[in-house]
Amino acid sequence: MQKVINSHCHIYPSKIAARAVEGIGDFYDLHMSLNGSVDDLIKDGNKVGVVHYLVHSVATTPKQVKSINEFISEEVKAHPDLFTGFGTLHPDSEDIEADLDHLIELGLKGVKVHPDFQQFALNEEKAFKMGEAIDERGLPIMIHCGDFRYEYSNPEQLKPFLEKFPNMLVIGAHFAGWSMWEEATKELAGTPNLVVDLSSSLYALSPETARELIHAYGADRVLWATDFPMWESESEMAMFDKIDLSDEERNMILYENAAKLLGLQD
Repeated sequence: MQKVINSHCHIYPSKIAARAVEGIGDFYDLHMSLNGSVDDLIKDGNKVGVVHYLVHSVATTPKQVKSINEFISEEVKAHPDLFTGFGTLHPDSEDIEADLDHLIELGLKGVKVHPDFQQFALNEEKAFKMGEAIDERGLPIMIHCGDFRYEYSNPEQLKPFLEKFPNMLVIGAHFAGWSMWEEATKELAGTPNLVVDLSSSLYALSPETARELIHAYGADRVLWATDFPMWESESEMAMFDKIDLSDEERNMILYENAAKLLGLQD
């Protein structure tokens, strides 16, 4: 079976997982069959040959940052061969620098933010201040990108952030523009410091359009991901398999690109 890395997975402590998943479902008006727990993530991934997961969560208030990062770190330590963890930050935190230092001390390898949940625009000053702290430490950042309902993370907000931090590796989730995939691709493809994942996208794109977007960014800059617990791995893989790609391109997207980004060794 093809080795696979799932590059976009939200996980939650068991006591709040159901509530967290319900909140996400309400935000996107979507029913989800997965429960957001670590056990459910692994069980789901085993169905398609996932050998590693990039796990994270998002703080919707500054006071959540510490506990979320400690939870992610604990799960990484409990699953050292399976998980790489990204921590969360909140731009309204009183001490971004301290939050970042704690994140690094916990062994987390990058940062995940969701401007639409956290209600900040990527092109405003507090986003740049947070970006400067991340950039100084040489960490990558994964950003939820795009939403036709808001103006926080759309291409016109993301592009100035990318330009301000040209040496920062940015993972633009959802082809860097959920619900505006083609618009985002036209605006952002070719940006040197941008890698994209294809999570929460294939359900809305034809295989032909998905192939065009992959080729626009370059297959070496695309990561396979499910946005767990949003979508099941089997259905996501079935949609991915319908895209007309070479075996080399498939292997890059499913495994090699993420393995390189995360520093994994065979």
